[in-house]
Formats: sequence, structure tokens, C-alpha cells
Amino acid sequence: MSQIKNAQIRYRIIDRCIRNKYRPNPTKRDLREACEESLYGSSHGHNICDSTIEKDLFAMRMDHDAPIKYSKVTKGYYYDDENYSFDDIPLTSEDLNAIQFAAKTLLQFRDIDMFKQFGNAIDKIVDRVTIAANPLDEKIQQHVQFEKGISTKGNHFLSSILEAIQNIKLITFDYTSFATNKSKERTVTPLLLKEYRNRWYLISFDNEKERIITYALERMENVVVTTTNGIIPDDFSPDNFFEHTIGITTYDAQPERIEIKANNIAAKYIESQPFHHTQKIVKSGKKKTLFSLKVIVTEELIREILSYGGEIEVVSPKSLRDKIVDRVVDMITNYNL
Repeated sequence: MSQIKNAQIRYRIIDRCIRNKYRPNPTKRDLREACEESLYGSSHGHNICDSTIEKDLFAMRMDHDAPIKYSKVTKGYYYDDENYSFDDIPLTSEDLNAIQFAAKTLLQFRDIDMFKQFGNAIDKIVDRVTIAANPLDEKIQQHVQFEKGISTKGNHFLSSILEAIQNIKLITFDYTSFATNKSKERTVTPLLLKEYRNRWYLISFDNEKERIITYALERMENVVVTTTNGIIPDDFSPDNFFEHTIGITTYDAQPERIEIKANNIAAKYIESQPFHHTQKIVKSGKKKTLFSLKVIVTEELIREILSYGGEIEVVSPKSLRDKIVDRVVDMITNYNL
């Protein structure tokens, strides 16, 4: 990779570091280590020196009007304009050519086992960069609208947490609960990272509580990988942990046979986008289709069912049917009907 290309990548890494509100005012060392970790997979200083970062900061100020300031108090860098982002700078023709080349290269490997799970993501990238000579052309937006993913917090912790999982090390972090809105320090053994609906979650083992707990990365702060060895439960299996569940919620329970009846329109959607890999068609009628699946009843399953409104009906088990009825009654009450 050319020095120029390396510099452009470093600029964007530096930009992300400065804009990271969870670790504000990064020092020169922080910036160097972040760049080296992203480009070379290590942060020992063998590939990037402090003078390189100094030159990058100068170039960002001079060539791209980056409002970078230095704080003598924190000995770190920050943006004088909080709304500034290096991502707003238009890509050059060389950048676009490189992106298009990379997209075409990914397309060649999309059917290999290693990349099959990323098939949809690769397709979206290829569609975006091949639909026009310049994928950033604003006129394209008048004719084509792409689905916009929700930007989530905490994604920058992924590499650190993955490292801890691979090395079986304890991690500590501050976690803000949805229920109490209070932050508390946690110490856990990370077991598995799982993405669900554009959000990342950590499946972990709490040594003190002796149970598996799920945390959302977007509510984490100050993640630190310790040197202390973690504990992996003997019965934990990443391949099987979510085998009988929908979404991110699971618990120690036996899966149940669920039967759902759907009208013809809803049935087509359910057949094309199954609730679960165990889903089967039990009976097809002129007006309705009966589906079955074997899963643990979770909040995610209930919400998936409710999303179809009156187009589908839970036939069994009665316990799930009653839960759906309770939700429907609450909805009617909310609308004063």
C-alpha cells in the first residue's frame, strides 16, 4: 500500500479517535497506537512513529481544514467544531476506484464458506458502488433510495472484546442499565459477540453471579481487557447457545412447538422470511396457511408475531396465545376502545 493511501487511512482513524466521545481528548500516543493497530494489527510502535502522527495532524489541518486543537490540561487533541467529521470530505477519483475494485474483489469470494454469512452485506456494497460511476453523486438519490443502517454506539469495542474472547481474559466496563439509567462497573468473561438488527451484543459469564448475562455494546463505556484469566462454563457452546431462540434473548428452557395460522398474504411473507430455521408448513388451505416452529418463547418472538397484526393467529400453545391476547388487550386499552 502506498504511503499516500496509508496517510488517507490514518486520517480517518485519527478522525474517529478524536470524535469518540467515550474516550475524548486522545493523546499522540493514543492516536499512534490506534493507527498501528488498525493498519498492522499491533501497537508496539515498530511501524508508525510519533512524528508521523504529528505530520498527519498538520496535513489534516492544512489540507482538509480539520479544526484540531491541543489541550494542555488533558494533553490530548479535540475538534474546536464538534460537528466536523472527516467523513464529510468528498472522496477522490482514486478513492472511488479503490472502493470499486475492492467491491468487485469481494463479489468474487461471496460464495466461499468464510464469506457466506456476509453475502447480503457484500451485495449491498456492490450495488452501491456499481449503480453509478460515482456512488456519491447526489443526483442518484433522486432516483434510487438505499436503506440506511442505524448508527450504533459501542462498535469500536468489538476488536478489544474479540481479543479478550480469543485469549479468555476478563474484561471490565461501565454499563448503563435501561431500567435504572444508572451506570455500574461490570467484570465478566466475554464468550460471544452477536449482531441482531444492526446492534451488537456481548454474551458473557459473570463469575460472581455464576450465570451468563447479555450486554448491549451501545450501553458500554470504558472497556478494558485485563490480564486475568476468565472462566468459560463447561456447558457453553457458541454454536448451540441461540439454536432454539429468536433474537438476542435466551434462557434455560425447553423449546416449544408453536403453531401459527396466517392469511394468504402474510403466509407469503412468512414463508419467504421465516421466523426460525425450524419453521415448516403444516397445512396449506385456500385462505390460510398453518405454520409450525420449535423455539423458546421470548420477547423477540412475541414482537415478531405482533408485527403482523390481525393477519396471523397463534393457535398453540395456549400460554403463548394468552400472552398475545394480553398484549392486544393492552393495545385496545391504550386507544380507549
